[in-house]
Amino acid sequence: MAANAARSAPRNDVTLNQSDAELVEEIAWKLATQATGRPDDAEWVEAARNAWHEWPATLRKKLSEFRRDSGPDGSMLLRGLPVDSMGLPPTPAVNGSVQREPSLGAAVLLTVACGLGDPGAFGPEKNGALVQDVVPVPGMEEFQGNAGSTLLTFHNENAFHDHRPDFVMLLCLRADPTGRAGLRTACIRRVLPLLSDRTVDALWAPEFITAPPPSFNLSGPGEAAGPVLLGDPSDPDLRVDLAATEPVTERAAEALRELQDRFDATATTHRLVPGELAIVDNRVTVHGRTEFTPRYDGTDRWLQRTFVLTDLRRSRALRPADGYVLGEAPQPA
Repeated sequence: MAANAARSAPRNDVTLNQSDAELVEEIAWKLATQATGRPDDAEWVEAARNAWHEWPATLRKKLSEFRRDSGPDGSMLLRGLPVDSMGLPPTPAVNGSVQREPSLGAAVLLTVACGLGDPGAFGPEKNGALVQDVVPVPGMEEFQGNAGSTLLTFHNENAFHDHRPDFVMLLCLRADPTGRAGLRTACIRRVLPLLSDRTVDALWAPEFITAPPPSFNLSGPGEAAGPVLLGDPSDPDLRVDLAATEPVTERAAEALRELQDRFDATATTHRLVPGELAIVDNRVTVHGRTEFTPRYDGTDRWLQRTFVLTDLRRSRALRPADGYVLGEAPQPA
């Protein structure tokens, strides 16, 4: 398979036609303005789940198929979703920014999350908000996380965690005015045939330790050494964070270097524009971001992020009161 760094969009692109876009916008506005409580509340999520059943049948079918099989790229791009561009405030520029109040973006994200599974969040990260802002923050340019603007290395979201998200969703509210910031994805389904036998053998071995990401404000490794590849050898899952996964043997170090090279060679880059929702299958696909230069003047790139868990029951012991947050989260002000 030839390397193809020039591909500019995932193969699962779906562009809403005018009638579908109008229907989705009507349903989303209804949810944003009439649902009881806030997006983090169980009642709001239940309203989003009901709203999902009102979305266009063709769109629901596409997402159902993607949930079952995310394809060779392990990502999907939905175009033409509603965003409140006229009423959008300046891009936040503070660390830990989240969306606690009802909004059109929150309505879209949580509705799609309910179509794919259940929304989920992690208490130590952004106080467990279900809808989180992904924005550059002054002074955090070199941060390997959503607040940075340097090259963000490829990673599975929360790779250290036993209950890491199954899908990561990124909705663009405001594009990077410089046009440089791009979402990068790479799927193990494209990479695996390009790897040497020695590297594949190493990636299946328990010779890698992955630490929590900086956004969790935790120290030490996530757990004992484990493999990068898991599951079915013919279609494995992937568990790696190139900024946080440490090899414990020389062959593991060599394998990570080759894996990174193949990620780079096969990566897809997409510069999101308002109304585009990128969905990444976190089980088989890593994602990252190109380097860019923020302006910090209220016009910077603004994405909103929601995680999806396809089997919420598996994490029941970590979710107080059977809620959507794994681990105790401080109460929002």
